[in-house]
Amino acid sequence: MSTESSVNRQGLRIAMAVAQFNPRITGMLEQGARAALVEAGLQSAHLETFPVPGAWELPLACRQLLDTGRYDGVIALGAVVRGETAHFEFISGECARGLMQLGLDTGTPVGFGVLTPENGEQAEERADPTRKDKGREAAMAVLDMIEFKAGLANVG
Repeated sequence: MSTESSVNRQGLRIAMAVAQFNPRITGMLEQGARAALVEAGLQSAHLETFPVPGAWELPLACRQLLDTGRYDGVIALGAVVRGETAHFEFISGECARGLMQLGLDTGTPVGFGVLTPENGEQAEERADPTRKDKGREAAMAVLDMIEFKAGLANVG
């Protein structure tokens, strides 16, 4: 994405739905996402965080946030660590499907910051803002899609 933006970033409002399951990991994801958006020029006061129980609840929570009409985009942050049962596949797959469907249904950018690692060490590495910083990636993807959408107004 170019550094020139057709969007007034200071006026953007972003909601972050943060799963409270695996709170150390989701806290790092939130930290990375928030830092990225502030560095990109968004006002900290326009970045709102909403705790939800876990990854299963993220699609509904993001839908309810978008239904308020207050937000230009939402970021879903969570971590589903593989365990000994099929529970991992159900939660991670349905969470991803629900979030993708939400973006398609509403036309509003939905950031996918839900980690699906094999173990806790992988989760920490991916969430840590000083290492892989996947919270930052999810935040920047939402910002890029907001700008993409705004740029479509100039096409034609």
